[in-house]
Amino acid sequence: MSTLIPSRRFVTLGQFIIERQADFPYAKGELSRLLRDIGIAAKLVNREVNKAGLADILGEHGETNVQGEDQKKLDVYANEQFIRALGAGGECIAIASEENEDLIEISSSVSQNARYVVCIDPLDGSSNIDVNVSIGTIFSIYRRRSEVDGSARVEDFLQKGTEQVAAGYVIYGSSTMLVYTTGRGVNGFTLDPSIGEFCLSHPDMKIPQSGKIYSINEGNYAHFPEGVKAFIRYCQEEDTSTGRPYTTRYIGSLVADFHRNMIKGGIYIYPSTGKAKSGKLRLLYECNPLAFIMEQAGGLASDGRTRILELQPESLHQRTPLFIGSPELVNTAEAYMRQEQETTAS
Repeated sequence: MSTLIPSRRFVTLGQFIIERQADFPYAKGELSRLLRDIGIAAKLVNREVNKAGLADILGEHGETNVQGEDQKKLDVYANEQFIRALGAGGECIAIASEENEDLIEISSSVSQNARYVVCIDPLDGSSNIDVNVSIGTIFSIYRRRSEVDGSARVEDFLQKGTEQVAAGYVIYGSSTMLVYTTGRGVNGFTLDPSIGEFCLSHPDMKIPQSGKIYSINEGNYAHFPEGVKAFIRYCQEEDTSTGRPYTTRYIGSLVADFHRNMIKGGIYIYPSTGKAKSGKLRLLYECNPLAFIMEQAGGLASDGRTRILELQPESLHQRTPLFIGSPELVNTAEAYMRQEQETTAS
């Protein structure tokens, strides 16, 4: 007689969200539906990413976004899909996107009483589109501060990262994954193309306390603060007791670098430079959501001195330096930054 061995429970993103609804009694299902809408848009973008080489959606769109960066055709498509999905769902009143200078208000009958606003980078790492390197989507969700029966305001978005109710990212790579948190741990879902569903593949994700990978664009070394240069030298020094020298890995796609370090342990740094005094990454729709995820996974995120989630946003497209990853590495990098500050002060 053969014995039937039960297989591991198969859980889709939709099922998982519904099961966790009890964690948010105040939301009455709106947050769950909002996360579902983001998942649907991610599937549409994934479809176009996978066939990008066969379709006429590669290359430049012919316009420049608010950041002064040339827009790729796929950037524009992704932006439109997320705006459309969030607008149709009825749970989001306004969106702040990397691709748009002003907030995008959703003026539809189904959204007039919506309680949430969304910050989004529709297609992070777009410079890698034409060379088939992993790219991604980053999103952040806040409860609006303005009156529910009125229009959204910029102030609804200018909240500290500690006020996020959910954040996540999608990575379009060898497999497509959606990773998110609602402040109760981090869970990852891999898209099964055979059934068109995101399925729980990485429950309760945790970043290793340390790691051997540092991710930074060393081509800008001459323009880095002295504290960052000192940390890089530390990573390159040989020390068998700590496993150094460490390995440098830099893809140039924030989501891809972040995801690798989340799995393997490491640190990602995009510091201020002589050319970009405030850094390059955007606080609202890149740094805050990834910092929320990282802290929920047991890691740390700062601007080199101050916790990212405690920074007060002053504008939709505000930039900040970012030090994010395994606690031991972030603490070490911050120590070198403090040493630089003390040396400069003296």
